[in-house]
Amino acid sequence: MAIGPTRDILISATVPENLNLATVQSSGQRPLSVQELYESGFELRCAGEYGRARELFSQVLEQEPQHINARWQIALIDGFEGEFEQSLEGLRGLAQEAPNNLDLRYDFAMTLMMLGFMEESCAEFRAILEVDPDHDKAKQQIIYCD
Repeated sequence: MAIGPTRDILISATVPENLNLATVQSSGQRPLSVQELYESGFELRCAGEYGRARELFSQVLEQEPQHINARWQIALIDGFEGEFEQSLEGLRGLAQEAPNNLDLRYDFAMTLMMLGFMEESCAEFRAILEVDPDHDKAKQQIIYCD
């Protein structure tokens, strides 16, 4: 199963401080795959190392500019670093681009809620629950909407 933004993981290995696709390639090692770069970036983001995570997600986007999960993670990092408007607009665009990605829409709804946009947040939670009435996290949050 691929690592997703809302999945809890244990970081079992350290990611080198200077992990960079170009460095790996020039050292004669096999280049990291897009998935490996993404997973390493995700681990760093979960560990609160946002700058390093952003670098890896940017490397993913150099290879696959439309990689939705890397774009999603960067939008979340924007919010973690206090760039709330940029984060919100990034998540809004991604939610419109991938309306069936309920976990992405959940993160968008949570960001809306945290920033005080309750009406729009609740509309997102309701939309998620229309598609998946068993979406546990949306069910937990919808109680704040009534």
